[in-house]
Amino acid sequence: MVYFLVTFVFMVFVIAIMAIGVIFGRRAIKGSCGGANNADCVCVEKCDKRKKLEAEAHLNQG
Repeated sequence: MVYFLVTFVFMVFVIAIMAIGVIFGRRAIKGSCGGANNADCVCVEKCDKRKKLEAEAHLNQG
């Protein structure tokens, strides 16, 4: 029973640490279109975020 309790407490601790990392990290998952601003988009149809970034870049250049 002691092994179960130690394992359970350890797993709860690990899950809590991961949750804190997610809460304070707040980094969005980035796909091929939502990645770095300078990266080329490899999507067949561009997502809304990529379209907005390209429109803003076009306005800033012109």
